[in-house]
Amino acid sequence: MKTLFLNPPSFSGFDGGAGSRFQARREVRSFWYPTWLAQPAALIPDSKLIDAPADGLSVEDAEARAAGYDLVVMHTSTPSFDNDVKVAELLKKRYPGVMIGLVGAHVAVLPEESLKASPAVDFVAREEFDYTLREVALGEPLEKVRGLSWQRDGRIHHNPDRELISDMDELPSVLDIYKRDLAVENYYIGYLKHPYLSLYTGRGCPSRCTFCLWPQTVGGHVYRTRSAESVIAEMARAKSLFPQVKEFFFDDDTFTADLERAAVIARGLGRLGIMWSCNARANVPLEYLKIFKENGLRLVVVGYESGNQTILNNIKKGIRVDIARQFTKDCRKVGVTVHGTFILGLPGETQDTMEESLRFACDLDMDTIQVSLAAPYPGTELYRQAMTNKWFDEASLVRNDGTQGCTLQYPHLPSAAITAGVKRFYTRFYGRPKPILRMLVKMALDPEERRRRLREGREFLNYLRGRDECACLAQGRPVPGGQTSSAPGGGEARRRGVSESVDA
Repeated sequence: MKTLFLNPPSFSGFDGGAGSRFQARREVRSFWYPTWLAQPAALIPDSKLIDAPADGLSVEDAEARAAGYDLVVMHTSTPSFDNDVKVAELLKKRYPGVMIGLVGAHVAVLPEESLKASPAVDFVAREEFDYTLREVALGEPLEKVRGLSWQRDGRIHHNPDRELISDMDELPSVLDIYKRDLAVENYYIGYLKHPYLSLYTGRGCPSRCTFCLWPQTVGGHVYRTRSAESVIAEMARAKSLFPQVKEFFFDDDTFTADLERAAVIARGLGRLGIMWSCNARANVPLEYLKIFKENGLRLVVVGYESGNQTILNNIKKGIRVDIARQFTKDCRKVGVTVHGTFILGLPGETQDTMEESLRFACDLDMDTIQVSLAAPYPGTELYRQAMTNKWFDEASLVRNDGTQGCTLQYPHLPSAAITAGVKRFYTRFYGRPKPILRMLVKMALDPEERRRRLREGREFLNYLRGRDECACLAQGRPVPGGQTSSAPGGGEARRRGVSESVDA
């Protein structure tokens, strides 16, 4: 079947394909590559990948571009599911003969509920879905495809599970799909150089963090990797195909989970003269950091989550605060930039622990930070804990402006207090002299950096203002200044979506 892979239009700036990170519209314009769609597209001859959010496409644009396709596969997530189902219904109404399937963590965990949501959805692909989709596209009867749940004539069927891929080297490269179907200039991440390009060199994560989505739903807890030799060869080709790319990012949940392999890859990248960054845990020994830095590593994205050891134990992080502190000092010693991510509202959180995490971040003084609200996605241990203990607030995981909402609350800590902690964390961390001075120096030395940071600064301030406005409206309080801004919460921010609200 002629196959279209579609990351559907949603909230303005919404990044539903953000790997194991939380799907949402972030503080500044940010889009990760739709690698989870690009990989099966690389398996299916003459398929097409469209990333509507990154390309700025409206629903009408996406509908028009779906003409002539027999099969449309869309990536969905818990926050965007209702919106994505409406896109499926519009496509089915315009092209009654098209087969429509959904993939992603949400449908992998809730296949029955996902199919019941609409008769427009013919199937959902569970688990690791690359070969599942190839079999569907090749015309295999749905009842014979492992890893598939499907519906026909009002009846829902669940086929046997598909085993995870053991030999990752058998998967074709996504580079040709990127080159043919994506504009790399459309992809931004605030802490990565622009343009950047991201790839997976393996799937799964051996860690057991209770909140992390993809290892618990699709990727699994075994780190299955491509050989170092194949990664190095692909990166040599990537450098040739994308000469405009300034930085390559390895989006594996934890690229440093296998340090010996990572070191072999690093030395290969060093010979190629490639600048690269990766996800890492806060426990990489100094000797490996030196090897990585000497061979092109610029930045690590590190999930600190909290500065309180009890909370880290509660979420099974497997990291000690003192080890994380030493790791950060080692990164500074060898010259590796650190982007630290934190989560507020995890089990055990209090006003005091939020303050403790803020002091911890300021003491470590990493280069940039990301502060998220704890998100109990279906399929995660955190979700099961929240359901058992009745920690859920009535808020949605994502609000009408596409930004994260706080869905957790505790007897001693209401959701509004957790939400307020995000703004306090950002403003106090970035309001210190050191971060301001670092940014001013970089802007003074690099005109492109100056233009980018000024744009991101405006977006960030609009983001914080939008959070305040949404909080005021939700609590029935007057909005400061007497009116809402047009960007974060207004109709313009919603113009590329199809629903007025998205329920988690």
